[in-house]
Amino acid sequence: MPLPAAATLRTSPAFSAMGLLRLLGFAFAGLAQAAAIAWPANGRPLWWLQLVSLAVLVGLLDWLRAEGAGWRRAGLHGWLFSTAWLTGSFWWLFISMHTYGGLAAPLAAIAVLLLAAALGLYYAAACAWFVVRGPRGPVAGALVFAALWTLAELVRGSWFTGFPWGAGGYAHVEGPLAAWAPWIGVYGIGAVAALVAALVALTRPAPSIALAQVLVLVAAAFAAPHLAAPLSGDAQGARGSSGKLQLALLQGNIPQDEKFIPGGGIDLALRWYGEQLRDAKASLVVTPETALPLLPQQLPAGYLEAIQARYSQGTQAAIVGLPLGGQGTYSNAVLGFQPGAAQPYRYSKHHLVPFGEFIPPGFRWFIRMMNIPLGDFARGGLAQAPFAWQGQRIAPNICYEDLFGDEIGANFKDEATAPTILLNVSNIAWFGNSVAIDQHLAISRMRSLEFARPMVRATNTGATVVIDAEGRVTHQLPRLTRGVLEATVEGRTGLTPFARWVAPFGLWPIWIAAIAIVAIAFVLRRRQG
Repeated sequence: MPLPAAATLRTSPAFSAMGLLRLLGFAFAGLAQAAAIAWPANGRPLWWLQLVSLAVLVGLLDWLRAEGAGWRRAGLHGWLFSTAWLTGSFWWLFISMHTYGGLAAPLAAIAVLLLAAALGLYYAAACAWFVVRGPRGPVAGALVFAALWTLAELVRGSWFTGFPWGAGGYAHVEGPLAAWAPWIGVYGIGAVAALVAALVALTRPAPSIALAQVLVLVAAAFAAPHLAAPLSGDAQGARGSSGKLQLALLQGNIPQDEKFIPGGGIDLALRWYGEQLRDAKASLVVTPETALPLLPQQLPAGYLEAIQARYSQGTQAAIVGLPLGGQGTYSNAVLGFQPGAAQPYRYSKHHLVPFGEFIPPGFRWFIRMMNIPLGDFARGGLAQAPFAWQGQRIAPNICYEDLFGDEIGANFKDEATAPTILLNVSNIAWFGNSVAIDQHLAISRMRSLEFARPMVRATNTGATVVIDAEGRVTHQLPRLTRGVLEATVEGRTGLTPFARWVAPFGLWPIWIAAIAIVAIAFVLRRRQG
């Protein structure tokens, strides 16, 4: 006599006690992946935890494969891992929507979960393909898993403008795999990490073989030179500079709930930043993103003109963040002031934030539910000219633009005009005193490793830092304090291998390599029946 449907459901592997434990395993492994990028207790990346998390995922997927799981079951388990990982990575979006946006807490929590669940579908598809169609051999299986996982990361980072925050490769700004950054970038590191984790998980009967393979991958990276050098006086010609630049990075710590209030945060910002720009002694003074929270025509009479006059002569320059535009067309921008310039330098943000700087079609109703000054901004061009000052070529990027290494790489097509220093100006006060600050710092450190360039960051609440060309933080202000970080940064020349191939081709070499691995494995499996 056949069992009733309910009894069949209760006795199925997915709903047995072991099945529930396995579901918990997927969820906890996903949360570990999130914690690896910036450990909540101290904000440090834990490269080994990222590898362990992926190894547990592959081991659990292999278990499902041994049970003959189909597409739906495998995809649901992979989706659970990725949803837990992504929710744990950017849970702080809740702060911006609820605390500062006024959206009801349940709706804000649901919005974060839905975003993570939607992005997690890419990884669910990768896991399902691996379980159902992946090769059975440990080495071939590891290669295919790494390729599938990399494709999911690339899709998340590019489709619908891309939202690659929390990519697994950022856990490796420290640790042995960091040596691969100037060769293959963060997505390549993520692929190597997935390969290493899969080898460990699938080569269980012969762990020494897996260990040997891992050591070869790591040794190959350390044996390769970075091919970048300090910017010397000879390289700068007649200027004769030592290649070092004195900086003053301003951190206003203007509370987000006061930032756009007349008589409150606006007056405080105008007064404090105005005083610092007036009294600074450094060669280059930099403010955060939208440090001046008004359009130029809304500023007090003569305010911007006084800044321009202050830096129109002498030996100092300034880069100031503020919105620009009028008549319905606006841009998130910085202006650069220096002696002898007829007009201020201008950089306009190229990669805009969905829901923050432009509203995707069909979602204006959602924005109306929040009390946030949002709008549709105009997009600046790709690979805009750097700010040239005292022998340095400084390439600005604004807020989360530094997540897109391929777009920053577009500035490196010509070695003679490539940036010597990268600059990020940000305001992530929207997310409070959360791990978002630490995650963003890890992202900037990865860009320094990829291009062998220092990255300096001026932010509203943190992390205001100087990062050297090896990805190390050399100077830092305490977060959520008001102050000025005075430091010296040394520019760099030369092109890393990553810069050489990403500038003309973008991320297509990684796309093609990953697709080729999956396609070859698929064809071979079909031929084998």
